[in-house]
Amino acid sequence: MLFRDRSDAGRELARELMAYANRDDVLVLALPRGGVPVAFEVAQALHAPLDVFIVRKLGVPGHEELAMGALATGGVRVLNDDVVDRLGISERVIDMVTAEEEQELRRREQLYRGDRPPIDVRGKTVILVDDGLATGSTMRAAVAALRRQGPARIIVAVPVGAADTCDDFRREADDAVCARTPEPFYAVGLWYENFSQTTDEEVRELLQRAARNSLAV
Repeated sequence: MLFRDRSDAGRELARELMAYANRDDVLVLALPRGGVPVAFEVAQALHAPLDVFIVRKLGVPGHEELAMGALATGGVRVLNDDVVDRLGISERVIDMVTAEEEQELRRREQLYRGDRPPIDVRGKTVILVDDGLATGSTMRAAVAALRRQGPARIIVAVPVGAADTCDDFRREADDAVCARTPEPFYAVGLWYENFSQTTDEEVRELLQRAARNSLAV
């Protein structure tokens, strides 16, 4: 059974998360861009605020696919000490890459959120949503960065994920909810009829809708 699209997947995921509905301490954070349509449906079903949590990989110069760390919403930087030490990467290089990625992170935050400040996660139960988990590298960076901001609990939530990766996040986060863990897994996009790229405009529109809905409650 395939999800029709990310909205359909979000509605199914929401049914797995109803224990968190109508609670003042719950926030839903989406990893853009593909996680936003999923998280929008979750936030609406739970009557919870929605925001984005942007993560930018800090790639090793010349080997950008290899992450030496990550930046995230709120100005948090997490370094992969094993990679940094093994490759002997200098503080100057780390700072140079960080400065470049900070520019892109700020650009995306301005694009998606405008003048609205990020939601304060301190003491909250945060449901961190994406459209799926394969290796989980982006989600892993998000959990590590979010942990620095002092939430009470972090719940990783996806419509579909590799079973082993979902198990890993039950240890790395406070819990992980994967609505489906098909075997063999292969790739996230295989479990959607429509896995077309979510646009920046769609992200902005969904966040604006969620903000209006919150004000109307």
